[in-house]
Amino acid sequence: MSGLMLLDTPSLYFRAFFGVPESVTAPDGTPVNAVRGLIDMIARLVQDRRPDRLVCCMDADWRPAFRVEALPSYKAHRVADDGGDQTPDALAAQLPVIDAVLEAFGLARAGVAGYEADDVIGTLAVRGAAAGPVDVVTGDRDLFQLVDERGPVQVLYTARGIRNLQVMGEKEVAAKYGIPGRGYADYATLRGDPSDGLPGVPGVGDKTAAALLTRFGSLEGILAALEAGTAEGFPAGARRRLEAAHDYLAAAEKVVRVVTDIDDPAVSGLDDRLPERPRDPEALVELADRWGLSGPVNRLLNALARP
Repeated sequence: MSGLMLLDTPSLYFRAFFGVPESVTAPDGTPVNAVRGLIDMIARLVQDRRPDRLVCCMDADWRPAFRVEALPSYKAHRVADDGGDQTPDALAAQLPVIDAVLEAFGLARAGVAGYEADDVIGTLAVRGAAAGPVDVVTGDRDLFQLVDERGPVQVLYTARGIRNLQVMGEKEVAAKYGIPGRGYADYATLRGDPSDGLPGVPGVGDKTAAALLTRFGSLEGILAALEAGTAEGFPAGARRRLEAAHDYLAAAEKVVRVVTDIDDPAVSGLDDRLPERPRDPEALVELADRWGLSGPVNRLLNALARP
């Protein structure tokens, strides 16, 4: 294929950290399991999918103020005692190495203050779809809201691993969840998502959420029907529950919806062309020697060099 590939980099390095044993270390004994795992994931993706553009999207803010202000419970269960996130120390120590390796390769990275990687992905996906197909690589179902057969924009879902990616487009999302293809954000808002501290509407589960979205098309359509006093189309008891949760629904929309219009040079002026050779070969050799990364670095070099 050709086109744009957007990596949910935090999702991938967390997956690598928990999927590769911490016994994988540098010569000095420092764990490098997340670094090695991430490099190998990128090598596999480049080799198998052959994008001509690629961006490693980053979290500049894992819990943006605008989302917390709208819904204080957003990711509140992940806040550590010091106010930061609960990233394991052994992973946090590897993040500067990941940055240095990506920089030496010359792979495009993008993060914007006040936004999550999801928002950077959303903005780049919408812009990129005008020029051709977009693949979003993530283990986060929230990004199913970006699928769009017109682009096309599709998600390569990593739940089964990089070798067994699930391709999720509008048809696949609709088939799996019984909702309009781009309706995942509304679906998650209604049924909730404990992993993000999103309570959902009490008493509205997967089936009721899907039935409501099928009937009314979107959360906006549901709220309009409530305000209009429409009686038909609401499962038993659902109308009362939705009316009681009106304030939550209005707030959660801002929280769940991925931002798609960030105006920042970090995304607007990005050179996302996939490099055929490393930007800084000497730095890459030094990093590979210091951290014991020769194997994965060479695999990614070979993947990038393939015509």
